[in-house]
Amino acid sequence: MNASATACRAWTWHAPGEPEQLQPGKPPIVSPGPGEIVVRNTMIALNPVDWKVIAAPPDGWKPGHVPGVDGVGIVTAVGDGVSLPVGTRVAYHQALGKPGSFADYTTVDIACVLLVPDGVGDESAAGIPCPGLTAWQALAKVPDIPNRDVLVTGAGGAVSLILAQLASRRNWRVWVTASPAHRDRLLALGIAGTFDYRTEDWRDQLGAALGPRRLFAAFDTTNAAYARGLAPLLGYNGHLVCIQDRLDASPMPPFTTALSLHEVALNSAHAHATAEDWRDWRRAGANLLDAVRTGALDLQQHIVTAFDDLPASLSALKHGRITGRKILVRTRE
Repeated sequence: MNASATACRAWTWHAPGEPEQLQPGKPPIVSPGPGEIVVRNTMIALNPVDWKVIAAPPDGWKPGHVPGVDGVGIVTAVGDGVSLPVGTRVAYHQALGKPGSFADYTTVDIACVLLVPDGVGDESAAGIPCPGLTAWQALAKVPDIPNRDVLVTGAGGAVSLILAQLASRRNWRVWVTASPAHRDRLLALGIAGTFDYRTEDWRDQLGAALGPRRLFAAFDTTNAAYARGLAPLLGYNGHLVCIQDRLDASPMPPFTTALSLHEVALNSAHAHATAEDWRDWRRAGANLLDAVRTGALDLQQHIVTAFDDLPASLSALKHGRITGRKILVRTRE
């Protein structure tokens, strides 16, 4: 493939705004450099980070930039130093500053690529890079001490659903907040109890369920203000893990519960991870995909939309018109 001479369909960004402001384009396919591959996307996964950066782009974005962090597809070209065969099926998590997955073809660094095993469909594989590895990174912040109580908020969402299951495997009692529609499924996965986050007294309900115990960790997927409100639920030497935001200072008075704060920033790996960090990243991704293959990991239910409808689908995610389901975009019918 003479990638540099070929153009592809894409949705492109031109100014900060709403997903509907994305414009169709035909950027050239970037030939792979050393350590890079070109992927012909078959499935694109939409994530909250996608609409967030469209509204407030990172430094370096110029009109015509192709957004999108997650994709699944077939390797069509490889650069120097890459032994991965053309034709291999992969999933990837693209750096925010590079042309992304909202296109027929994406050029990615081999470091951020996961091999998709046989028995895992494109739909399931697309649900792993951003949600699955975010959940893994969040869990890695907290010491693996068994027989502890932890809270995961928003367990109807893609990240929290995976995180709750991974946490349960640590022999923790996992409590979650979620809408009642998700209650039966979560309890069937071994979750200790669910609380409707829309009720004013759900924290009191959790406290009653804990009895004399306190939370060892709380994983929040909402925002900094919400995370701050969870701090009083944590016990001595507890851990507050912020997935959608960060806290710059402890919400608890000094010399009380000695709370530890943790920030989760998956995409920062592209700028700051070492080769060893990337090996851990890919090993974790491979384990998640294998758990999907064996049926040991449940993923959020999904809905598949057409490539032409990508801006509208991303808008539906942003404004909550589609909830409780992972939105995927098929590049070809």
